[in-house]
Amino acid sequence: MHKTLLLGFAMYLGSSWISGPVRPVAAATAETVRLEFNTPHTAPPQPPVTSPPAPELEVPPGLHLVGRDARWQLQLTLNARSEDGQVQQRDATRAVTYQVVPPHLASVDDTGYVIPLASGAGELVATWTNPQSDAVESSGAETLSASLPIHVTGVEETQPVNFPNQVTPIFTKYGCNGGGCHGKAAGQAGFKLSLLGFEPREDYEHLVHESRGRRVFPAVPARSLLLQKATNESPHGGGQRIQIDSPEYRILQRWIGSGMPYGSDADPVVTHVEMLPTERRLERGESQQLAVLAHYSDGSIEDITRTALFESNNSELAQVDQRGLVQLGQNPGDVAIMARYQGQVAVFRASIPLGVTIETWPTPINLVDSFVFDKLKTLGIPPSQACDDSTFIRRVTLDLCGRLPTAAESLAYLESSDPNKVESLVERLLASTAHAEFFAKKWSAILRNRHDTPGQQFAAYAFHDWLRSSFQDNKPYDQLVRDILTATGSMETNPAVAWLSEVTTAEARVEDAAQLFLGQRLQCANCHHHPFEKWSQTDYFQMVAFFSKVTRKEGPTPEQPRFVSRVGGASAPHPKTGAPLPPVGLDAEPEPIAELDDPRENLVDWMVAHDNPYFARALVNRYWKHFFAVGMVEPEDDMRVTNPPSNPELLDALAESFASSGYDLKALMRLICTSNTYRRSSDANEHNLGDHSYARYYPKRLSAEVLLDAVDEVLLTHTSYAGMPVGTRAVSLPDTSFNSYFLDVFGQPDSATACECERSQETTLAQSLHLLNSKEIQSKLSDDAGLAANYANSSDGVARNVEQLYLSAFSRRPTAVELQTAVQYLENKSDQLRQAYEDLVWAVLNSKEFVFNH
Repeated sequence: MHKTLLLGFAMYLGSSWISGPVRPVAAATAETVRLEFNTPHTAPPQPPVTSPPAPELEVPPGLHLVGRDARWQLQLTLNARSEDGQVQQRDATRAVTYQVVPPHLASVDDTGYVIPLASGAGELVATWTNPQSDAVESSGAETLSASLPIHVTGVEETQPVNFPNQVTPIFTKYGCNGGGCHGKAAGQAGFKLSLLGFEPREDYEHLVHESRGRRVFPAVPARSLLLQKATNESPHGGGQRIQIDSPEYRILQRWIGSGMPYGSDADPVVTHVEMLPTERRLERGESQQLAVLAHYSDGSIEDITRTALFESNNSELAQVDQRGLVQLGQNPGDVAIMARYQGQVAVFRASIPLGVTIETWPTPINLVDSFVFDKLKTLGIPPSQACDDSTFIRRVTLDLCGRLPTAAESLAYLESSDPNKVESLVERLLASTAHAEFFAKKWSAILRNRHDTPGQQFAAYAFHDWLRSSFQDNKPYDQLVRDILTATGSMETNPAVAWLSEVTTAEARVEDAAQLFLGQRLQCANCHHHPFEKWSQTDYFQMVAFFSKVTRKEGPTPEQPRFVSRVGGASAPHPKTGAPLPPVGLDAEPEPIAELDDPRENLVDWMVAHDNPYFARALVNRYWKHFFAVGMVEPEDDMRVTNPPSNPELLDALAESFASSGYDLKALMRLICTSNTYRRSSDANEHNLGDHSYARYYPKRLSAEVLLDAVDEVLLTHTSYAGMPVGTRAVSLPDTSFNSYFLDVFGQPDSATACECERSQETTLAQSLHLLNSKEIQSKLSDDAGLAANYANSSDGVARNVEQLYLSAFSRRPTAVELQTAVQYLENKSDQLRQAYEDLVWAVLNSKEFVFNH
């Protein structure tokens, strides 16, 4: 085929819009943007400008430091109030001067770090001076002062050192018990610590009693191998971790010198940690000092800012040092800073606005728009224009049904003047068989529906058909989950038991169920405390106990077993203590379960309860990502506290709406697809190219099955699948066992795990070459019953055929330039018209506009 000239044409088609949400926005100065929307909403007139009230310096109510080891990180805020009462908060911790009265009581450095010097009571005074360049200079305030009482006790007394509370956190802070050092499974250089210090009793045994106690020397603590290695006085593979005479060194030295006490069972333990502030709106380039407090079981509070371990979830937006100072970059967005201490975590969230003033906004249609547009206003990011009708019908048909709209469907929608045509279209698509098939395919993959032997085929096909029927009937999501998790019987009587057959152990069932239906990845907690969450081995095996009574029995064939719930108590042994653990939900209280009851029913009762904090949010986030390409939480099934959502208010509102609807999946999708947010164009404006807050629609490559079906739909061809009827669509295949290089190269999942990440949406060179030059595509193009042959024998005229091609592939008519270029090419090849049509269709298939949903 003569495709050289057409290659440029293929690259031209749709090339103006294809950009994903990955490129950072360039730094921009504050400005005003006026956007013209189909339904503009003009901001109300602004009142006359008046002088804002004087700023205020906010300080803690007071400090009480107990013992010589006590420390406190101050966190001061400058509150500047506008004339309308809005408060602009700035961190002033490092912008003030400090004075302690009397001065011998305590010292405060310029970072606001307080160290006790002597017992007594006094006052700490902070003074802020207005710099000439400061934004609040117009307030007229030159200096501000604020004071707080300070009370110091126990400095002269020797405080006992508690191993879990004071020693273990040092190992975590300096990486000694990390996964790349002594915290890995086999330890390092003969010395093993528990990962991140989650098992302090084990650490104590390894450190004090292992190797004949050679690591500690209480007679001369400074000669202890522990201190000599940590300071690199003795050669250490990890280099120097702490300085001699540093606070950490002195604690370790005193602990060794006092005989290495572990601590008493009556000693207080950490119940939770708190970050101050919890959230704040900050300007690009600003800094923010954080403070972290540990709350103990006896009600006491300790500042642990310099002991906690900090981490940013987006280092391009913000970086944090180990003193808790957050430094923002020049890009707008949302960022979270995690602080970890003794298995507890706390999170600080910052919103970083772009600083663009937007005078008009699209009209909110439903709750989706209210929360998305409020977020964009906070960030100062203008949304893109609304997409046109051709883009919308193609987008929503692909997202809801996994297929292209037909040329007739597209034309009818484009020519319709019905003001409710969006709602009517969404309703028709949700009721279609194609929708049920598409979502059955989606769920079949992550529910591990597959068959490796002919004997397993019946179960795989039956489970897929059961899923399809469930979605066709719009079975409530809570009932769908209950049917899967509590399934009993055989494949013939209850196809949902296929999940139990494929996921064979209680541990794997817990991990899959938590990841799929709760958005929690519990795999780490099987062996140790989760490093980024609060889940312990106890939490994990209490969940395992729910599946402890499930028993596999012989069925009609070895590949078709039966599953029953046996009579008796439900429990799972703790892997270290061997103690039996009862079934308990995550963060839930234990409830009695009768021996004749199936504990899985209790598990689902807990999961689907309206106040469950995980169930509805996990599904909402999963479906949000399906439609918008980027979840409010990424990855979509890793909804830990240290991975907060980009729009928590929207996630909570959608979860509440979903639960209140009776877990109606179609109601949720209807809400999303009819929103004004979903109707945004994928074309970025000058401010939202790097946005992740849904200021525009993010283009995504068609999935493997959808793309192969789209090729067949446009070319009027069929792909054959062994054992399936002619005309079977790829999205209708019951599992992923069918051999297809096309599906493999475009990222069809193996259905071997519960993770959506198995499905690749990346674009690769192999994919491009397959569309450009594979025998499979060439044979479809030259099919005697295919599109090119039909057009070559058609009497409709060249221009008419080009228009139909565009409607079929892009759901739009060609532009004048596109039509002229295509018609001219075809007329110049009138003696080889079929080949010319093949060239034109080939160019369309290789365009970005065809391969992506935009």
